Amino acid sequence: MAITQTQTSPGNTTRVATGRYITSSTAAAFTITVGFKPRYVKVANLGATGLATMEYFEGMADASALLEVTDGTKSVDTTTGITVSATGFTVGLNTDVNIINEQLSWLVIG
Repeated sequence: MAITQTQTSPGNTTRVATGRYITSSTAAAFTITVGFKPRYVKVANLGATGLATMEYFEGMADASALLEVTDGTKSVDTTTGITVSATGFTVGLNTDVNIINEQLSWLVIG
């Protein structure tokens, strides 16, 4: 389920979408359609293994994300991160965040 909100002020439009996703049976990359091109994406796994997050900022390469894992370690994922498109984003198979049967929450700003 996704919730999308659009705010417009003179000369500027900001779109925000939030939602949740649960990977079931087989872990794989997945795509979320929000109806606009994201400029910022945050995906968080609040599962049994603890908090792990991925963040994409406009201008990053495809499949890249700033990754923060449970112990607070931060790194840049350049192969299994987030790829944006004109209408949404794809989350790669990062095994710290995209875990079978654990709920992911996401926030998109465009």
